[in-house]
Amino acid sequence: MKQEGCSERGMYFGKKEYDNAPLMSYEEARPCLPEPIYEADPGAVDCYLFAVKTLFGNTHRPAKGSGFVSNFVDAAFNADIFLWDTAFMTMFCNLLHPYVPGICSLDNFYCKQREDGEITREIVRESGEDFWLWTNRQDKPLYSYFHNHYGFRRLLQLTDLPYEEMYRPDLGRVVEKHPYYTLDSLNHPILAWAEWESYCHTGDAERVALVWEPLFKQFEAMKYHLQHKSGLYVTDWASMDNSTRNAWLGLGVDISCEMVLFARCLLSLLRVLREHGREPADAKARAALLQRQIDTVTEAVNRYLWNEEDGFYYDVNFRMEQSHIKTAAAFWALLSGVAEGQRQERLAAWLNDKATFGRLHRVPVLAADEPGYDPEGGYWRGSVWAPMNAMVVRGLEWCGRYEQAAEIAVNHVEVLARVFEKTGTIWENYPADSIGSGNADNKDFVGWSAIGPILFLIRYAIGLSWDQERKELVWRLPANALEKGEVGCKRYWFAGRSSTLTAKRKGEGTEIRVETKDAFSLRLVYGGREEVYEISGDTCLTMADGEKGADL
Repeated sequence: MKQEGCSERGMYFGKKEYDNAPLMSYEEARPCLPEPIYEADPGAVDCYLFAVKTLFGNTHRPAKGSGFVSNFVDAAFNADIFLWDTAFMTMFCNLLHPYVPGICSLDNFYCKQREDGEITREIVRESGEDFWLWTNRQDKPLYSYFHNHYGFRRLLQLTDLPYEEMYRPDLGRVVEKHPYYTLDSLNHPILAWAEWESYCHTGDAERVALVWEPLFKQFEAMKYHLQHKSGLYVTDWASMDNSTRNAWLGLGVDISCEMVLFARCLLSLLRVLREHGREPADAKARAALLQRQIDTVTEAVNRYLWNEEDGFYYDVNFRMEQSHIKTAAAFWALLSGVAEGQRQERLAAWLNDKATFGRLHRVPVLAADEPGYDPEGGYWRGSVWAPMNAMVVRGLEWCGRYEQAAEIAVNHVEVLARVFEKTGTIWENYPADSIGSGNADNKDFVGWSAIGPILFLIRYAIGLSWDQERKELVWRLPANALEKGEVGCKRYWFAGRSSTLTAKRKGEGTEIRVETKDAFSLRLVYGGREEVYEISGDTCLTMADGEKGADL
């Protein structure tokens, strides 16, 4: 390998040594942690408490000699840490900050970054070494271990593809070096999204300054190695092991949209640096490059992957033939902003279609009317997966479709609570057509499956979120839940503040109580009305039915 002689790793990441931060036990941290109040569904709170307690059992200090620089949470899948899993785990760990090592878990990937910007998808937890299957020992331009050795198919057209068919030498695009990692490892570039989600909840600009450079270098590496001459991005199995889409890949709708999302999040993080006087000297040139990529890839996705007749985005093969296989990968077009106008309308409508994605438990990763769909889950042939649901729900919210997002999120919370009552655990994935664990076999999965009982419960079922742009705590009071009892959260943490908020029906109105030592703006959204209050201590608000606002 050309890069094997490179001993320096993590040269773009400022943190070089383990900080020896304390690692709290669940018993120590519990009095400080958020505690949901949700009388409409006590089982959902039980599931939350189980998820949080299990999470603390999956936190780790770096092993001696691993080279890791931060404590971390683990996906609880095997003896390795995974980039995709960890990025999604940070999204619910943000609510538990700083009592669990959430976003800092990504430090252990940045500190292993290669000189050209590549970051691997899997690292051995004890040794800190790259998982050997995902290193490009074959020294090929792009090589997929999965498709050449796992038996699903052989990517001959990719592994034997000449550069001139893959890239655009006519525009000066000549690949002079092969990637250090295999194509299997270079997928799901969502680190910048995870960092943006963290900033939006914590407001930690110092964190943004620490990670912006390694993120931009990873973006450059992905663009260099994986961008096809069409403007789209290459992928193989995209971590969907047995999905029927694999036979067509390819050029993937998910990775192409994720690269647009990557660029958008980098631009947002760059604005944070600018606001704090921390932007790099070449910020204008980098911003222009990112915007060009957004425009180029968005145009390519809408040209090649959108099917006007079906109103859906499909993967294509290298002959630019659409797969016509409906998978949840298409919904990355919502989160990335690729789908706008009528495309957005038509794509979002599929999520309510009971014959495809609007099942009993939403949202299956393979549409229910596709050949190969397994009503018991079948892993990536019909299961409901927490990370994909997080992508769908946040995408809808980013598109201004909060009600649809909350409906899907609350459905997920309720189903996981019912399955927890039956089985006493949380599973890696769930069937879409029944309330159970289906044919899943990986339990106590906390793990990304805690997205439902932690993030979705608090953000969508209870309705609390921090708006970093407006500097407001937003509470979208859930009318249906309030009819069944008290709603709220003790010790809700946001942007360095903490507050206990409760709401309950009282007479012909709703009483909202706020207990806090901090000052902040509170935006109440209820019954089609919005009111903003300046909170500076313990406060009681009453919102009467039918009133335009609420009385202090």
